Amino acid sequence: MENSWNLSKIIKNNKEFDKLISECESLINKLISYKGKITKNSKTLYEFLKLDEELDRKYERLYIYSYLNYYSDMTNDKFKSLTLKVNNLGEKISVNLSFILPEMMECDYKTIKKYIKENSGLKEYAFSLEQTYRYKSHTLSKCEEQIVTKATNAMGLCDEAYGSLNNADIKLESIKNEKGKVVELNQSNYSVYIKSKSSKVRKSAFISMHNYYKDHINTISNLYLGDIKEHYFVSNVKKFNSPLEKSLFSDKIKPELYDLLIKVVNDNLPLLHRYIVLKKKMLKSKDFHIYDIYVEPVKVKDKRVSYNECLDIIYEALKPLGETYISDLKKGILNGWVDAYPKKGKRSGAYSWGSYDTMPYISINYENNYQSVDTLIHELGHSMHSLYSNKCNSYSDASYPIFLAEIASTVNEMLLVKYMLNNTKNKNEIKKYVFELLESIRTTIFRQTMFAEFERDIYAKYNDGVSITGEELCNTYYELNKKYFGKNIVLDEEIKYEWARIPHFYTPFYVYKYATGLIVSLIISDKLFKEEGFKDKYIKFLSSGGCDYPLNILKKLGIDITKKETLENAFKIFEEYLNILEKE
Repeated sequence: MENSWNLSKIIKNNKEFDKLISECESLINKLISYKGKITKNSKTLYEFLKLDEELDRKYERLYIYSYLNYYSDMTNDKFKSLTLKVNNLGEKISVNLSFILPEMMECDYKTIKKYIKENSGLKEYAFSLEQTYRYKSHTLSKCEEQIVTKATNAMGLCDEAYGSLNNADIKLESIKNEKGKVVELNQSNYSVYIKSKSSKVRKSAFISMHNYYKDHINTISNLYLGDIKEHYFVSNVKKFNSPLEKSLFSDKIKPELYDLLIKVVNDNLPLLHRYIVLKKKMLKSKDFHIYDIYVEPVKVKDKRVSYNECLDIIYEALKPLGETYISDLKKGILNGWVDAYPKKGKRSGAYSWGSYDTMPYISINYENNYQSVDTLIHELGHSMHSLYSNKCNSYSDASYPIFLAEIASTVNEMLLVKYMLNNTKNKNEIKKYVFELLESIRTTIFRQTMFAEFERDIYAKYNDGVSITGEELCNTYYELNKKYFGKNIVLDEEIKYEWARIPHFYTPFYVYKYATGLIVSLIISDKLFKEEGFKDKYIKFLSSGGCDYPLNILKKLGIDITKKETLENAFKIFEEYLNILEKE
């Protein structure tokens, strides 16, 4: 078993790397030669799409290879230089091939459908062509598109400026840790101190973090307003009814689903309030503050879990997915999918990454504890989704949409929790696993939906002519916190500045996907135990890639999240586990 990557499986050496760069540059020139005749007939369209696919696949291999090498040792300048070469190639592709979409849009979709009937080779591109031509009514003339691109490039500086303020320029007030030692607070260690055993440390960290945003609230408010204006400008020019409709368009989702999610979560807020009361009771807290929300109330000694023990747990936990799934998973791990251990220069965090022509590559920093088991089983969910999607689909249909991207990983997490609960009689361990599941639902379904509601309300206010000032933003966010958390928690004033910490708001109407993804995962993990034959449906779901729109793929699984009763199922599961924790 390999515990680190062998990236020569992607590209053997620098000689092959440079050869692929040259081949990509040659393909760019070949594609340029089709300018003015892409949709001339079915033959030229097919030839063009094949060349475009060849370029994409070679570029992806270069990109994956260069960045995986770089992320494995970010101190290595040779690896950094590879990424620079690939980025330069990417810019060349973008600049030289910008003519493609506007030219294709000049052709009527009826003609494209006629070409697909004439040329059987085009059938593998049928769905991706349909997706492309859905944008025809929202595509402007070449000249107008160039103007919009230049305008959005200028306006996009709001996002960049916020990124600098939120990352490069941020400096927080120092705090004292549990031992009374002065420590410098930053974005990375904040998550440690906000979970501290000491209420004083938590409060200090909370105030220090939010004071920074309070001090910069006027600047951040103007940056966010600028971003809102940009998205309204683009959606109006592109003939969408709203930025919300534009954001949901690629997934063929209507704004009604977004609103339905918010309504169903609002209807189930009493369950969240019950959970808050229970957590307050578990912490034996007289005054339960918002900065106490992340404290773990169940103290269990963290057992040492070796990497081999971790794999054994994962294989057992995922047995409900079937022998073939487990066999494929084991082959992948033996084949070197996972770079498991921390090392100098290695990128922090965890991820699963790869391309159509590579195996999945997983990076974690294994720490011999349960948290690392949870991290690995999550990333393996992504990898298995990619493995089956790539295996069962053509290149153009293999990539699954972001809307579905977190389902396989969180299903794996749910199966791990169920396995751990079924294999312990220790009451504290039972409470710990149930609490972690409930906390995951709180932070992903309730919290992300609160963010989604904040975005919807602020955009609506702007559209109605309300002045979007710092005060308006903070008050709106504070009122939402009051509604979501209820009366049994002290909402410290600083929480009203938290919205300014959330970078996702600069990609509007995106965060709701986290909530819908976990709702679907909860339903799937429940059905795997209760519905005979559901395992086979789930494997087909993993094998669907992006061959259809996400809601259609879910309906084939028997899950229609446009229906209120489907969304309600997740809260029944939440209440089921809440009952267990209350009983314990």
